[in-house]
Amino acid sequence: MGEAIRIETPLTQEKLRGLKAGDNVLLNGIIYTGRDAAHKKMVEALEQGQDLPFEMNDQIIYFVGPTPAKEGQVIGSAGPTTSGRMDAYSPKLIPKGLTGMIGKGLRSTEVIEAMKNHGAVYFGAIGGAGALIAKRIVSAEVIAYPELGPEAVRRLVVKDFPVMVIIDHEGNNLYESGKALYRRHKE
Repeated sequence: MGEAIRIETPLTQEKLRGLKAGDNVLLNGIIYTGRDAAHKKMVEALEQGQDLPFEMNDQIIYFVGPTPAKEGQVIGSAGPTTSGRMDAYSPKLIPKGLTGMIGKGLRSTEVIEAMKNHGAVYFGAIGGAGALIAKRIVSAEVIAYPELGPEAVRRLVVKDFPVMVIIDHEGNNLYESGKALYRRHKE
């Protein structure tokens, strides 16, 4: 797998074009959170001609609903949510400049097509490691939809936040290439 690639946000087209499916990445800087309820509100805002809670261009959304922070913590456990829940919304946000998504699990054909057409990548975070991942979050601030509680949109500052490129901007998909590699080794 090789050495991890360090990336400072924002995730520009230039930076994401250097990423390939299977690359280990350490993210540094600002990323945003949003799960299905927040995505639904963002897409409704777009449809009504309203502003989004943050400038989408060159940004990364982490599909997470963190648990409440304990005493002395910036954030509670912050493991990834199943990305399929965002598949109805991601193809509407990617054309607005969204360049990165972090979650777990498969993405739909529509999402992958939008990623190829507009230049975006899908990162996987390790499910079940929410408490460990939370240690890479330096600060967390609710910036929109506070009524959604854990699903409110947050601006996170992350340091060496570990992710892997699952689907790159060309549509190369680690879930597919990994299975093919496994089958070849088995034969």
